[in-house]
Parts: sequence; structure tokens; C-alpha cells
Amino acid sequence: MNLPQPQLPRIHLIRHGETEWSLSGRHTSRTEIPLTSEGEDQARRLGEQLRHVEFSRVFTSPRLRARQTCELAGFGPVAEVEAELREWDYGDYEGRTSAEIRAARVDWNLFVDGAAGGETPAQVFARAESFARHLHVMGGNILVFSHGHFLRVLAAAWAGFPVVQARRLGLDPGSLSILAFDHQRADSPIISLWNDTSVSVPAHQPVH
Repeated sequence: MNLPQPQLPRIHLIRHGETEWSLSGRHTSRTEIPLTSEGEDQARRLGEQLRHVEFSRVFTSPRLRARQTCELAGFGPVAEVEAELREWDYGDYEGRTSAEIRAARVDWNLFVDGAAGGETPAQVFARAESFARHLHVMGGNILVFSHGHFLRVLAAAWAGFPVVQARRLGLDPGSLSILAFDHQRADSPIISLWNDTSVSVPAHQPVH
């Protein structure tokens, strides 16, 4: 039985499944890395989790790993490709691990310093705020397939946090998070679920 549609949008965020580069901690933005077999299994499990939820809109990043996750979860035929959902552009740091970057820049933090030759935190935050505004005017359950760093910034933008606070929102491959509204009030956006890798999708409940 499908869960009823909420009056205000309820945003289900999916970080794409595992890839070889996510497994090794290499920063991946433009490079098209496919899912590992475990990543494919994660996508299928997410599809099972979400099968009882009726979605009014489904969006996916144009990157291969996000599109594969969307397709394997069973939402490929109805998904809209949205360029704003692409991952943070890491520029010169593409394919490098945090440890490798900090060997040259000891105090480097992506959410403070951005990526040399790539996007700044302000640029990614502006992109996230733009998509968040787009979501605010929708209704019902919305499903979004995207990437770890961008989704962290999107959650911060949704909740009204500065971009630097996204550093505190860890997000695993193949995870589910939910953005919603406290007591269905349009002026009270909240993060109601974060980084869930379990096997159930919670129904809407008031937050006290």
C-alpha cells in the first residue's frame, strides 16, 4: 500500500551507491565511475525500501553513478535529469584523496577552502539554494539521486545552516535522508532523517 502524499514536499535524498573511488576515498565529480557490485546491490535495496512510497517527482544527477543508482532502484523511466544535482566540481583535486590533498595543504577543508581549479563553497551553496527553492514550491513525496558533498550542502541550505556546517553531515554511499517540515509548517524546514542505511523508510510523523 502506498504511503499518502504529504501536503508540503517531503524530499527523499539518495546518495548514489558505492564506486571504486568512493571506496578508496578519491574525490569524484566529473569522472564517470560506475557502481561496484556492492553499489548495484545498494541501489536495488533502496528500490525495495522505497517501493511503497508514491513519488510525485523523481530527479537524478546527470553523472553515471547517480543515474545507475536511480535505474537499479527502479525509477529510471520516470526520472528527470537535473544538472544542478551534479557533484561539487573538485577541479585539480579530482581523483585525489583528502590525505593526499592535506599533504600539500595541511589545514585544507573542502567546505571552507573549496577545490583548487574547481568550485568554491559559495558556488556550490548557491546551486544548492537554487534547487532547494525549486523543491519548496512542489508538493508530495520527491525523490532525489545525487552525491555526497552536494547533498550535504543541499541539506544545509534547506535547514538554513551556513555552508560550513555541511562538514558535520557525514553521508554514506547508498544511504537515505529526508528533508521535510516541522508540523507541516512551510516556514519550518527540517532534516527529519539523515544517512540511514537500514532497510525501512519511515512514514511521515510529526516532529516534536
